[in-house]
Amino acid sequence: MAEPLARAAGPRFASQLRGWFERHLQTLVASLGRLVRAPFGTALTIGVIGIALALPACLELVVENARALSGGWANALDLTVYLKPHLPERDATQLAERIGARGDVASARLVTAAEGLAEFRRWSGLGAALDALTENPLPAAVVVRPRVAAQSGDPAAVGALADALRTLPGVDQVQLDTDWVRRFAAILDALGRALAVVALLLGLAVLLVVGNTIRLDIDARRAEIEVIKLVGGSDGFVRRPFLYGGFWYGLGGGVVGWLLVESFVLTLAGPIARVAAAYGSQFAIAGPGVATSALLVGGGAALGWIGAFISATRHLRAIEPGVEP
Repeated sequence: MAEPLARAAGPRFASQLRGWFERHLQTLVASLGRLVRAPFGTALTIGVIGIALALPACLELVVENARALSGGWANALDLTVYLKPHLPERDATQLAERIGARGDVASARLVTAAEGLAEFRRWSGLGAALDALTENPLPAAVVVRPRVAAQSGDPAAVGALADALRTLPGVDQVQLDTDWVRRFAAILDALGRALAVVALLLGLAVLLVVGNTIRLDIDARRAEIEVIKLVGGSDGFVRRPFLYGGFWYGLGGGVVGWLLVESFVLTLAGPIARVAAAYGSQFAIAGPGVATSALLVGGGAALGWIGAFISATRHLRAIEPGVEP
């Protein structure tokens, strides 16, 4: 007896599931059609949502590109070890190898006095004045990249490494601007926190925009909702088209926001490339990646759904057949 019942339950469940999907698909398409029939109001709502979503995305791009331009933490924590004047090049090479062999050093690159003068000549524009010098006034230097910079970016650990390098024979001085490193860390942290706050506030703004739009839609269809409830329609059934309406608002706003971010990148790409070329750099502004784009569009759709759910749930409870608002 149980076996025939089990066989009958399978097709029944599949039929119910197929009907559930069909009803939701019909509501999804119908809600989109309702928005299309009011193009001006729909465009205004989607435009506001798109701008609200694009602002934190543009701020994130600015922060990420600034971090890439600055070279990140590893470059900020590099040390320059200046060697004593007239130190033989062979001794300077051995000292650079000794520094590079330390466990707390990721790399050590020797810059000879001749290489330093050539680089200074290239970037300073003082070639004629340098030609008047009888001898090279620049010492050799070792550019050291601490291993702790890549692991933790701890300025205290880098400072300890600098103190150890100062004791090596042949070292004149070690340059490490730890105060600038701390300021750099504070700036990055402040920008990260500002980005989170802006994203939160604009996310709330999207919820309010969608919620208010859905509220107006509910008020405009109050008579229809009363009839549906009068014939036995539940709040969940009545709420469904408004949820999909909020979904379309958020999805459209996410797409508009993504287009605005791409326009922002394309607008700045040319001027930034020309500025970088003027300074001899190959830097190019990076646009939103796949993850950022998906988060922008998907986040907009999710916020639209949530805003519609909150607004529809609250206002539909107050609508009952025969009860004046």
